[in-house]
Amino acid sequence: MELNNLQPAAGSTKNTKRIGRGQGSGTGKTAGKGNKGQKARSGYSMKRGFEGGQQPLYKRLPKVGFFSRVVKPYSINVDKVSQIATLDEITLDSIKSVYKLSKSVEKVKLIGSTAKDLVAKIKDENVSTTRK
Repeated sequence: MELNNLQPAAGSTKNTKRIGRGQGSGTGKTAGKGNKGQKARSGYSMKRGFEGGQQPLYKRLPKVGFFSRVVKPYSINVDKVSQIATLDEITLDSIKSVYKLSKSVEKVKLIGSTAKDLVAKIKDENVSTTRK
């Protein structure tokens, strides 16, 4: 057996039906497309989801929301919570010891007019300040 001698098994393939090749073939004239109408024309293609003018299923069903996988930081105003400014090292744990935060909070952003002065004290990548 060689690649140039390969053939399908006997009876496993059929010849394609040649439509539109004369009346005697049985599939001549309209070539199995029926009489007239949009579907009988050349170049016809139905748009995906088209239901004959009826409101398509994807528009009838309600929209399902979106869940962002980007973790948004919890903002803390340093001007209002002055205890954070008095910390020696600012980490997520040290902020939680001074300020009541939920367990689900993973990132914190310090905002306010004095926040940019605390950049040197920050020792955690999960804590950031405004860049002004």
